[in-house]
Amino acid sequence: MIRDGKVARVNPDVETYGYYIRKQISSIEDCLRGLSEEQINWKPSVDGGNSAFVIATHVLGNARAWVLGIVCGEDIRRNRPAEFASSGSFSDFEKAAQEMRGRIQAALRQLDASRLDERFRPPQELWGEGEPQELSRRSALADVLEHASIHLGQIQLTRDLARRAVPS
Repeated sequence: MIRDGKVARVNPDVETYGYYIRKQISSIEDCLRGLSEEQINWKPSVDGGNSAFVIATHVLGNARAWVLGIVCGEDIRRNRPAEFASSGSFSDFEKAAQEMRGRIQAALRQLDASRLDERFRPPQELWGEGEPQELSRRSALADVLEHASIHLGQIQLTRDLARRAVPS
């Protein structure tokens, strides 16, 4: 980032959040690697069960909405129902994950770190389910990391079940 003709270092907190969010996306990608298209789209037969692809796509949708839209203020639209209706291949997810990691890194480099602790209420469209609550950009970044971490565990379990249900 350049300010007043000098290269400004990215805030260490922002760097840390960005690194771990991108790392979780990479971990999800690693978890899905090697699954057949049938396995990656397999859904457990429980109420509300989602495929590994759906959960992974939802994580990217959340990161896009929260990091790019809520934290960085980009003009983002989110179609959350489409995340839960998605299907595809590992290569589809790999491409989307690579793009999202790059976009997150670029957007966070431009973030004015002095705004990390400002409190505001995000738009409903980006929030997801429920009523938007007041938060800070810092807490929004922590939420994205927590969200991705929780879903990584779900993806790991779903992947293991899919491998049993649909041998390759």
